[in-house]
Amino acid sequence: MTHPTGRSADHAIDPIFLDRWSPRAFTGEAMPQDTLLSLFEAARWAPSAGNGQPWRFIYGHRGTVAFDTIYNTLDEGNRRWADKASVLAVIVSQTHRKNADGEMRPIYTHAFDTGAAWAYLALQATRAGYHAHGMGGIDRAKAMEVLGIPDGFRVEAGLAIGKIAPKETLPEDLMKREVPSTRKPVDEFISEGRFVS
Repeated sequence: MTHPTGRSADHAIDPIFLDRWSPRAFTGEAMPQDTLLSLFEAARWAPSAGNGQPWRFIYGHRGTVAFDTIYNTLDEGNRRWADKASVLAVIVSQTHRKNADGEMRPIYTHAFDTGAAWAYLALQATRAGYHAHGMGGIDRAKAMEVLGIPDGFRVEAGLAIGKIAPKETLPEDLMKREVPSTRKPVDEFISEGRFVS
């Protein structure tokens, strides 16, 4: 299955999985709040262990103090392009919660579950004509402080959402990288019955 993005699937999948990629070139146009809420609605329906739903999203629309606050937590490499996103967000997971006895216990699947919510959001963004770009390059300690994130939570990633712009709007070095990436073949990450490296 070859797709207009140039990606190729070896097995039958819905085209939305090939449509979804993480561009850096965004138009900077405003995103309607209702559209943004539809992305968070999709994240809401992600599966989670015990239906604990440990994810949190802290967001800001471009041109607001919230956007600037999040932007200033990003690493320099991401600040080079993320200023043109329509929305910036920080993805947070709850690492601990109280059990029935009031004891704080670790949530072992917090990052796994929050990753599922991010994936649902990213696919809904694609469906809505937007792109979502997750960012590992974020100052997590600074984000915890300036966004008022309490103990028992962890910053997982930054997030940029927007409408795609021509790659020529990027600095030259980033322009060369502005293509949908490929993936390892399935055979490289599955094994039947026993782990194979």
